[in-house]
Amino acid sequence: MVTEIAIISVCSYLAFSLSALCGGGAGLILMPVLSGILPVSQVPAALSIGTFSSSASRLVVFYRNICWHIVAYFVPAALPAVWLGAWLLKFVNPVYLEMVMGLFLILNLPLVFKKSSENYAVKKPTNLFLIFIGFLAGFLSGLTGAVGLLFNRFYLRYGLTNQEIVATRAANEIVLHVIKIVLYTLFGLTTAKALAVGLAVAVSAVLATFTIKFVLPLLSEFIFKKIGYTAMALSGVVMLGQAGTDFTGMNKGFLSTKIATRGVEAKVQWQNSHYSLEYTYDDDDHQFTFEQVIPITDLSADRQEYVVSQKGNSDRIVIEAVYEVDEQSYEAYYYRNNKLIKKIAFE
Repeated sequence: MVTEIAIISVCSYLAFSLSALCGGGAGLILMPVLSGILPVSQVPAALSIGTFSSSASRLVVFYRNICWHIVAYFVPAALPAVWLGAWLLKFVNPVYLEMVMGLFLILNLPLVFKKSSENYAVKKPTNLFLIFIGFLAGFLSGLTGAVGLLFNRFYLRYGLTNQEIVATRAANEIVLHVIKIVLYTLFGLTTAKALAVGLAVAVSAVLATFTIKFVLPLLSEFIFKKIGYTAMALSGVVMLGQAGTDFTGMNKGFLSTKIATRGVEAKVQWQNSHYSLEYTYDDDDHQFTFEQVIPITDLSADRQEYVVSQKGNSDRIVIEAVYEVDEQSYEAYYYRNNKLIKKIAFE
């Protein structure tokens, strides 16, 4: 646990330092790290403890730069949505949401390669849109614990200065973090380990804020936005990769390939289904074969009788349907003590 806390502390310091430079997103950057230590359902609670501390320290440092007009519309809309998101966390697997969020963040990649700051259009949204953004941010924040970079594009296009973005986001989110921490605790998602991890993140977040306050005023608006969009795209790649790994593991997914004599074989497992794709060749022929494991009950009665009659002293039979370009056949594999003892092919 000590090693894990040390890793989390270093990653958190770097993530929150980058977060201050690009306007936010430490939570999304840390999600893949924390997912490897905590159960997915406990990650939002740990993140909320850390991000609350970060927002509090940023309010202290950048209080004079808050854009109160945004806060006035954002926060009231976000508050009820946080409860809804935190409540749904008990029933919805966040992996699916992380995949969608990862794809959305990757869509910001073209903005990384913009040549001039003139290409970053400034268009202030209406008050109604501010309410919508607040509700959506609150809902997703309650469900995942961190959505900073998802709405970074909104802040970057609002025409705020570097310090105003950091300060306004902190003001918008600090109340949400408090509510989330309370809700996660009430819903039984704040365990002792999640609390320990959250405190480690919190300490690193505060240190990062007071370190970066000397660097932020030195960045031009163009560089600030460039860093922000780059962080969004990279975070999307990491999040999508982590969500894909979790989704595959959740469905017992497995892929393996094997190079055989004059051929290649790929095997795929998904949930309780098993598939195999083989490519074989010789001097005169090239052939693709697709195989799928099927229950013996999928065979006709006479085929079932034939397969059982060949059982011998085996204790397990695996049936594969074999599909070739112009024909279909079957293969039966006989095992004893998990060792293959016989294989037969039939039509």
